[in-house]
Amino acid sequence: MRLIRLWPENSHFDFMRLRRFSFPLSAAISIATAIVLVTIGLNFGIDFKGGTLMEIQAKSGQANVAQIRQTAEGFGFGDVEVQEFGTGGEVSLRFPIQAGGESAQAAVVQKARDTFSNEYEFRRVETVGPRVSGELVQSGTIGVVLSVIAVLFYLWFRFERELAVASIIGTLHDIVLTIGFFVITRHEFNMTSIAAILTIVGYSLNETVVVFDRTRELMRRYKTMPAEELLNLSINHTMSRTIMTAATTALSLLALVLFGGQAIQGFAQVMLYGVVICTYSAICISSPMLIYIGLRGSESVKVPEGRAAAAE
Repeated sequence: MRLIRLWPENSHFDFMRLRRFSFPLSAAISIATAIVLVTIGLNFGIDFKGGTLMEIQAKSGQANVAQIRQTAEGFGFGDVEVQEFGTGGEVSLRFPIQAGGESAQAAVVQKARDTFSNEYEFRRVETVGPRVSGELVQSGTIGVVLSVIAVLFYLWFRFERELAVASIIGTLHDIVLTIGFFVITRHEFNMTSIAAILTIVGYSLNETVVVFDRTRELMRRYKTMPAEELLNLSINHTMSRTIMTAATTALSLLALVLFGGQAIQGFAQVMLYGVVICTYSAICISSPMLIYIGLRGSESVKVPEGRAAAAE
């Protein structure tokens, strides 16, 4: 019985021609990310901004968001963010940091409970002070920077110079586009988001290593094959594995997005986006970048059609 093949066995699809579209697309998204990041910034969550977060649910099953906002703003605790989420009358309230320290933050919680407890059930209450939020920002930034540096060092020593440079560019590309997801969609950026970014970096590394391992193997076997043919051949060889990995991971994350609940939904959404970006990057960014960097053997005489087909 023949096994089901996710990608044709003798495929000769020209992936390298896609760089004419992928490079301008990635450049446009990166520029838009930089502009919005500088002008508007990230939508930091309570982990980084500090303050008080409360999630309440209407006992009747239907929440009056306008009335909640008007009542909360009348407390006199500054600008309040009121947002409805879910489908069961769930509402989140975010109060800014109060000047009086922990006692002032506790007063915010008590005032909200006294006002809304008759009609709403309090599902979650979090209070983060300015000192804690500052430490979280510092620790999160250091963690991301050190992790990225470690990955870049690994890529530099894992591959030859040209492959290492292309891998580093692809990894940085995935980080920028992931940050772009937070910036453009205004998705809340918190400690869970940092965990998602680090996980996406690892997934990006995995996708790139698989393709470039095959590229290096073919470079040693076919030393006179032009760069574009060699890169197309390596991607076609690993495409079945790429499809299988991306599809199974995406299906798992889609289940978390749909049924995982509010606590994990944000992480799953970012990861689902990251899987798409990392797969796209390994095929349409990192590999074509080798053409411009100068893959060894790219200036050699073209291999006859029969030999290129025999490589598969």
